[in-house]
Amino acid sequence: MTDFKQLFHGARLIGIGNAWRSIVSAYRRDRLDARYPQPYDTTIHRAPGELRSADSFVSGAHFVFVGNQLAVRFLAPDLVFLAWDGAEMKPSYAVTRFDWSPVETSLEETPAGWRLQGPELYVEISHQGELRWFTLDDRLLHQEAPPQPKGYGWRVSAPLSPEACVYGLGERASPLNLRPGKYRLWNRSPGGKYGPGADPLYICMPLYLCQDAQGSRLVFYDNSFDGAAEVGDALTLTFTGGSLRGYMAFGKPQDLLERLSELTGSAPLPPRWALGYHQSKWGYRTQAKMQNVFQGFQQRSLPLSVLTLDADYMSGYRTMTADPRRYPDLPGFAEQVAQAGVHLVGSVNPGVKREPGLALYETGQEANVYCLTPRGEPAVAVVWPGYVVYPDFTHPQVRQWWGEQYAGLLDRGLSGFWHDMNEPECFVAWGEATLPRCIRFYLDGHSGDHRQAHNIFGLQVNRAGYEGLRSLRPEKRPFILSRSGWVGVQRYAWTWTADMETSWRMLRQTIATVLGLGLCGVPYSGPDIGGFTGAPSPELFVRWFQIASFLPFFRTHCAFYLPGREPWEFGEQVLAILRSHLEQRYRLLPYWYTLAWQSSQTGHPLVRPLFWDDPQDRSLWAVDDAFLVGEALLVAPVVAEGRTKRSLTLPTGRWYELGGNSLHIGGVSIELDAPLERTPVLVRAGSILPSVAGNHLTLHLYRPLDGESGSGQLYSDAGDGYGPYRLDRFKLEPLKRGGYAFSWTSEGEFPWPYRSAALQLHGFGIQAVSITGQRVPLQKGQFLVEPLTEAVIE
Repeated sequence: MTDFKQLFHGARLIGIGNAWRSIVSAYRRDRLDARYPQPYDTTIHRAPGELRSADSFVSGAHFVFVGNQLAVRFLAPDLVFLAWDGAEMKPSYAVTRFDWSPVETSLEETPAGWRLQGPELYVEISHQGELRWFTLDDRLLHQEAPPQPKGYGWRVSAPLSPEACVYGLGERASPLNLRPGKYRLWNRSPGGKYGPGADPLYICMPLYLCQDAQGSRLVFYDNSFDGAAEVGDALTLTFTGGSLRGYMAFGKPQDLLERLSELTGSAPLPPRWALGYHQSKWGYRTQAKMQNVFQGFQQRSLPLSVLTLDADYMSGYRTMTADPRRYPDLPGFAEQVAQAGVHLVGSVNPGVKREPGLALYETGQEANVYCLTPRGEPAVAVVWPGYVVYPDFTHPQVRQWWGEQYAGLLDRGLSGFWHDMNEPECFVAWGEATLPRCIRFYLDGHSGDHRQAHNIFGLQVNRAGYEGLRSLRPEKRPFILSRSGWVGVQRYAWTWTADMETSWRMLRQTIATVLGLGLCGVPYSGPDIGGFTGAPSPELFVRWFQIASFLPFFRTHCAFYLPGREPWEFGEQVLAILRSHLEQRYRLLPYWYTLAWQSSQTGHPLVRPLFWDDPQDRSLWAVDDAFLVGEALLVAPVVAEGRTKRSLTLPTGRWYELGGNSLHIGGVSIELDAPLERTPVLVRAGSILPSVAGNHLTLHLYRPLDGESGSGQLYSDAGDGYGPYRLDRFKLEPLKRGGYAFSWTSEGEFPWPYRSAALQLHGFGIQAVSITGQRVPLQKGQFLVEPLTEAVIE
């Protein structure tokens, strides 16, 4: 019965015609793969065997075993590259930096093998190929058993200490700590909806962060083939093909993400409007419907930044088109909403309908851009418009061609794009919902097949779109939302948790998934508020909305057959709660935008696990129902039905309730009131938190711990483009006589963007405030200031 329901549900979603085509497509796929079963790369790997010799080179050493070779190179004092089987460090789809400065190293033979030492750690290479990383005071950091060949691929295993926690591996429907568990490394759409434990999902990465008593480490194996990760007594990675190139970084979580950012690139600063609220639904089929949604926000004075057009705005689901009947004046509508500060984001799918006479298809045919079967024919699959062909996005000329196609939608008024179905997902009646594995890809001159290209397909779609938008609109920052990707996806696109089921358990899962992506270098993600596939109760929708209002990507979205999810659809009481969280999000946009700028510089995620600043606190290692937003905020949302209290163990330090003076001491468990209308949010002592109302800026100063200082930053620019910027820095320094000195410095050429500014004091209990020796009046703990003011708070 369950299988019948799933089949019926699938046919309902894709249509009867595509249901029949999916049978044909599955048959063709199986026939092709049966005829061409061997991997395109048929390299046979060998186990290392005995170590025979070692020779040093700049920053590293080369080791020769009976059956294999190993190169180890220090890229930085805390970052090591290794490659088996004679592989070298070379450009890849993930790694973007190769100009590492030389690191002073020494090579020494030991009774157990060889020791390669850098400035901060050393690596032991045993006679059998085991690798162990140590600090200079001989503290073991990480170890790996000798790699073992597995078919055309590899198996590599790293023992784990009993207390170790493991995070990352891309997008996972699992607890934040992935141990124990088994996870596949193959991007996949779960097919309509998914719940906890579904695996794999849309973005899989052979990259993990491990935390144990010895510290934190990050491990990345640059291999895009199908694989798996098993996390138990050891963490074992297997790959079905390709080379074994790895990167290991050691340090605090902040250090690890900075190294990952250096290695694979950081997320560029997004347009400011992308950090606002996005309203979306599969089912906004007409311009009239979209107009009604927009007017609903306007009439109720609700903040809104983006209206999203799902694939049903297209003409017969043909990608890069807009239906002129259902959207008769898309440019006019785009201009209308733009006057209210609202942007249109439209869906783009990578499959091009195989339709003679369709301009996009015909130009692609002429340019020979499509993926080919081993017989040299365009590979045909089935998605929303019916039979489609796929451009080979691993070819630079194809990426350039694809990037040019966005011009038409830009001319119709779209400001951003949503890359969907780019795993790539295909409709099939059975088996894996993707292209045949034998399909050929250019792979930027290296040649290969879908076994190697599948996991980087979505990444390259995003690359083509990003580079195309940079070329077409060089004065604007691209905004791309992508369902799929791989290591390095942050360079081009945001992502979201996609087709989650509507349930309380998936509400909680949202937090763990977003945190895990952040630890993989992907700082911008969030959920479909309310889940994708069901009708949430008012309570569930409110709690989901509250969580999303503190996540980087803030969007409501759901399937076409569900009731509307505009904020007013749940009644006036719910609307009042949602309004308060919407308004709070927009008040905090200066803080969010500053975090976005900081992330572009450091690679730090905007949303972070509670152990981020105190990785030695084991009580925080597995917490995945609360999170930090930047340095200042701690969010402890309600994730269970019927709860009006929220308990949690605070990180060390002192914490104030947002906007107030109530104080909590860290390092202990506390309970916070959390009625339906409230999300518990705490502010770290010493934070200087910016907020805005209209054109008035308020700097909220939360008193530091006695004898300690406080600080904050505020980044400003035009909100888009690549013009001048302004960075304001604020400090609170304790005075010997008591009280604090407040200082304000600035850099950059962008003019001060606010009409007025004030300082709001929290937790001070002050007697007086003076500016340039003159006492100033306080009103409810607040006083007006001018830019670059210095003040004394006593």
